[in-house]
Amino acid sequence: MDVSSRRDRRSRRAGRAAASAAVTQAPDRAAPDRTAAAFFDVDNTVVRGASIFYLARGLHRRRFFHFRDIARFFWQQTSFILRGENLGHVADIRERALALVAGHSVAELTAIGEEVYDDVIVDKVWPGTHELARGHLDAGQRVWLVTATPIEVATVISRRLGLTGALGTVAEHADGVYTGRLVGEVLHGQAKADAVQALAEQEGLDLARCAAYSDSANDIPLLSLVGRPVVINPDKRLRAHARDRGWQVRDFRRGRRAARIGLPAVTVGGVAGGLVRLLVRRRRRAAV
Repeated sequence: MDVSSRRDRRSRRAGRAAASAAVTQAPDRAAPDRTAAAFFDVDNTVVRGASIFYLARGLHRRRFFHFRDIARFFWQQTSFILRGENLGHVADIRERALALVAGHSVAELTAIGEEVYDDVIVDKVWPGTHELARGHLDAGQRVWLVTATPIEVATVISRRLGLTGALGTVAEHADGVYTGRLVGEVLHGQAKADAVQALAEQEGLDLARCAAYSDSANDIPLLSLVGRPVVINPDKRLRAHARDRGWQVRDFRRGRRAARIGLPAVTVGGVAGGLVRLLVRRRRRAAV
């Protein structure tokens, strides 16, 4: 089996796992429209910046890993943005991340997700995007987040925002403890579309009546899957793609410069800023 076929198989497996693990919360509003739903990417669509980095900061405070791990993460992420993804580096980061949580419990990661939401994410939510999500709920439709963030953390964000549920990356666990392996792969790119397709079959959704929202060109497969694709705070490539296809564009960033910023720029800034702050705090503690 060639590399492409293996990747497609992992993508479909990740999608099915995400759909199976999707937690549907008790809604505050009734959902009489059972065949239409909305799907929202998280990073820079619902939340400013990269939720996985906010989680990494929370894990660092809990001593899941050392400062050098954050530094390595930053430089590899910067390389992806400047030079494009290298499959070997992607696999390396995935394996390192899984090694960090191996042996820890699902309950522990969920608790950290709650703390990260209260400490950071609550102030990073784009009000305009949240209003769009509430509009779907008011129309009697269900709303799911679709993100590469671990399902446990994605579910926390969804619940805190009053949404229906979340599709996220599923890490294998046994008896409530992480094994250090993924189910499939990270929920990214085509895997997101596979997850939404699997959920649609599971929930009886008509994708032609559904909407999807994202900022990144990586989510073109997801946006192309639904009848109503909407582009939020788009990166340059996605803005051009949306213009060519007549997709609706909403930009909640302020200022002419901000309007040119996509997820990669925000991610570099967020990671770099967080890295500097962690370094400063570390040096201050060492000086005391």
